[in-house]
Amino acid sequence: MFEFISESLKSAVNKLKFVDDEKALKNALDTLKKALLKADVHHKVTKELVAAVEADMKSGTIGQKQFLDSIKKNLTEFLEAPNASAGFIFAPKPPTVVLMSGLQGGGKTTSTAKLANYLKTRNKKVLIAACDLQRLAAVEQLRQLCEANELDFFSIAGENSALNVAKAALNKAKEGLYDALIIDTAGRLAIDEALMNELKEIKDALSPDEIFYIADAMSGQDALKTAASFNEALGITGVILTKFDADAKGGIALGVAKQLGVGLRFVGIGEKVADFESFVPERVAQRIMGEGDLATLAEKAAHVFDEKTAKEVSKKIKKGEFNFDDFLAQLESVKKLGNVQNLIGMIPGMQGMASALKDVDLDGGQMKYIKAMISSMTPKERSNPSLLNNTRKRRIAAGAGLDQMQVNRFLKQFENAAKLAKKFSAKGGMQALSSMMSQARIPH
Repeated sequence: MFEFISESLKSAVNKLKFVDDEKALKNALDTLKKALLKADVHHKVTKELVAAVEADMKSGTIGQKQFLDSIKKNLTEFLEAPNASAGFIFAPKPPTVVLMSGLQGGGKTTSTAKLANYLKTRNKKVLIAACDLQRLAAVEQLRQLCEANELDFFSIAGENSALNVAKAALNKAKEGLYDALIIDTAGRLAIDEALMNELKEIKDALSPDEIFYIADAMSGQDALKTAASFNEALGITGVILTKFDADAKGGIALGVAKQLGVGLRFVGIGEKVADFESFVPERVAQRIMGEGDLATLAEKAAHVFDEKTAKEVSKKIKKGEFNFDDFLAQLESVKKLGNVQNLIGMIPGMQGMASALKDVDLDGGQMKYIKAMISSMTPKERSNPSLLNNTRKRRIAAGAGLDQMQVNRFLKQFENAAKLAKKFSAKGGMQALSSMMSQARIPH
């Protein structure tokens, strides 16, 4: 996300090669304007942002640093809605009731599961209510998502009233002492009276603390027009932008707060439930500027990596005892962090590498072969890699559907990476583990 804007900003900055060059400033502002428009930023928002940057530059020194500082400052302001909250705000008295709204096909059901998972990783007890009774198999889709990710699910078989399901779900959430109740509602292909009436009924009966509108980033400015209609009818409290990873332009994010006056609260940045993060304007501005977002990366890691386990792994690495069981456990933890490309993009100066990693998948072919090899080992072999002689390697290769040469290469890479991890463990265990995992790949 934001790759297009970030690259275009570099082009604009490069126009300012000399200090206090008014002609160069005009060229830089023109380049900035064209870049924002091409990135699908609304023309009114573009005009206001460029004007704000121009005013800053003309009131002080014209130079590259000043230009970048002004863009960052104004981007942050444009991304912030008046009195808007960032992330998720819990009601004083639980459960916090969240009403999910939006058009059909925008990613509402998936976002419901993602939001629940986001709260669950923060040790909150969450109940999901299946109130989309219009779309065929919507309840079943949500049920499967909940089962796959161990999320609490509520529905009433044979019930045709979404309002009745919502009321019953609220009672269950109160009785079960849940921290939050998330209600997945029906969508339509377009806004219609029946849809709005159903949502208003649920809103009036449950008095939700949050009403989120789920917008598809790929639909561009149309998403904001529809969001405005929902806001007028329901009074939405925030927007969740889905399929944001597929929108390299990222311009729609700049228009949500400015055009709707409502905060963009979360973004979906991948297909897995972990590919979901809070939208913090200041941090997003940093990412657009190519400065990364280590704060968000640290938060995600803190909720995934157990401190006690991390210390144990660190001790094993230092002693040279890191084995295949440890490797698989850490791999599963890393997967919970979400999309690899997005994670790399949070590291300052690594946006270019993030683009190159767009096809990396921790569940992809490479990792499937590695998992197959480790699964073909006995418990003793996994805990003690030194046991692996040629006879055992042949058995493992056959079990994984590989030849012994591929197994030998992987084992050698694992051995070298473990040594590297041990060598650098004193300087930072996570960095060493990252090096080890990047080397542990099956050669073609």
